[in-house]
Amino acid sequence: QVLATQPVNAGTLAGDLILSGGGDPTLNTDSLGDIVAALSRSGLQRVTGRFLVYANALPAFTRISNDLPVEAGYDPGLSGLSLNYNRVNLEWTKGGATARMTSPGVHYLPEVHGIKVSVVDRETPVFTYSDQGTEHWTVSRDAMKKEGTRWLPVRHVAPYVAEVFATLCATQGISLPPPQMIDTLPPVTPLISWPSARLSPILREMLKYSTNITAETLGLAASGAPSLPESALAMQAWAGETLGLSASFVDHSGLGAASRVTAQGMMQAIMAGEKRASGAGLRALLKEVSLKDEKGAPQIDGPVKIHAKTGTLNFVSGLAGFMTQPSGRDLAFAIFSADPARREAVPVAQREKPPGQKAWVGRARVLQNGLLRQWASLA
Repeated sequence: QVLATQPVNAGTLAGDLILSGGGDPTLNTDSLGDIVAALSRSGLQRVTGRFLVYANALPAFTRISNDLPVEAGYDPGLSGLSLNYNRVNLEWTKGGATARMTSPGVHYLPEVHGIKVSVVDRETPVFTYSDQGTEHWTVSRDAMKKEGTRWLPVRHVAPYVAEVFATLCATQGISLPPPQMIDTLPPVTPLISWPSARLSPILREMLKYSTNITAETLGLAASGAPSLPESALAMQAWAGETLGLSASFVDHSGLGAASRVTAQGMMQAIMAGEKRASGAGLRALLKEVSLKDEKGAPQIDGPVKIHAKTGTLNFVSGLAGFMTQPSGRDLAFAIFSADPARREAVPVAQREKPPGQKAWVGRARVLQNGLLRQWASLA
């Protein structure tokens, strides 16, 4: 929402303008730009008070897991304000002659100055990150031989969203002072309310693309817990009481390496979940998976229907969901493959693409397909 502490009179707000986050994990730059355009159409031209930012609808943290490379875009921070899955886009020209941070959409391309980037002459590491009041990345010039772009995680999300909002406001002729974070909302008048998508499409996209930050956002919103570890424990307790699942969770996405669940437990949990009124649509949210023949070719539109969720980490691969046999019989399954010792042996700096990971995952998927083919033929 965009809120005001005073009414807008003749295009001027003599009070404070407030950007208030409601925890929408799918907000992107184009939507934020459309919010600003709607604000401009409402008649607002000038703000004489402060620009305040409220992001306490959810707890804030700087990353999901501490055992991943700093540049992993799927391990960002979180707050009640989110944008572009809490990532910023690094753009560079050939040889690193120029580099800048942006928050791109299809229709808007605001530049980001509050997150700094420097190109340095070294071979490794490719990225370093520091936070001395300002997020600052350094990037190896050696890795910029060709022009390109790269999404990087944002650690302090609310100030980032506030900057992009202010930049988009400036393009509409609305000048804002520097943002100030607030912990509580004062009495306000809503100027613009922007609803998120409904929960089902948000969940479907989360499961399809494995957007970790969406899982964390929804989990925190559901539990109301004051921190991610406490929220994970609340989910763990709920899953035990409601689904009969014995598991250990440190987050909602499964990104943290300390989470544990068995294949049998997961299979029983999705079966129990689908029987609940709130879980009746679970299967429809899952991605359709094609069974492969003996030569590895997908059997598109084959007689076996599989809806499942994949999960891949370093030397960990999972697949869980439902299968409908040609006879119409329904099966639930979960397959987990893991080499924890090999995973832990990889230095943190190499955990984005460790040697041997691609071949290992390929073998795990061959195993998964073999098991599915066997189960599909069961009488």
